[in-house]
Amino acid sequence: MIPALAVPVWRTLPWRTLGAAGAAGLLTAGLSRLPGAEPDSRLALGLLRGAALAGALGLAFLLDDPARDGTTTVPTGRAARTALRVALVAPVAALWWAAALLLVPGAHRPPAGAVTLEAGTACALALAAATVAVRHSDDPRPGRPAATAVLVTALLAPLLLPSRWALFTGPEDPRWAAAHDRWAWLLAGAVTVGISSLGEPLGHPFRRTADQPT
Repeated sequence: MIPALAVPVWRTLPWRTLGAAGAAGLLTAGLSRLPGAEPDSRLALGLLRGAALAGALGLAFLLDDPARDGTTTVPTGRAARTALRVALVAPVAALWWAAALLLVPGAHRPPAGAVTLEAGTACALALAAATVAVRHSDDPRPGRPAATAVLVTALLAPLLLPSRWALFTGPEDPRWAAAHDRWAWLLAGAVTVGISSLGEPLGHPFRRTADQPT
């Protein structure tokens, strides 16, 4: 059943939104290569974080499905359909992130593993926000509230987090390693929330009638 769904799901993915977000991310990462630019490690890290945020905002729209009401009766559950969407996009997202990293001059590129952890966590948080929105609403387009939540969190976190919980540090900062321990915990939490929200929407009329004896 899942292989048979691959092509239809591929066609319904929000490629325009994903493509626009991906292009914005690559343009952001590529700013360090503009003629006359004088990149440094701090600027390169900021540009890559901006690119990661752009990619995460695009992924927040991954579960948008105008035909959502028409898919509640298909045999394949929502968890499998959501996992299929993520699986189809994951290789494209990985190639996109590799391109973003390569756009930053190697002499100024931050540690790839650490900044990739940050990017992966941002994307996982966006997907978790989308799955929560699907789980708790009937909106066929949960991307906008999910993206808004991610953007607001990204803007406020550097301002509101106390220094001992800092996430957005630089490689030269002694808190760099501890910060990425926290990024790893955030990633684990986002994955846990996302997986736990993969069930059918709460209170969906179809689910109630399907549970009733016939």
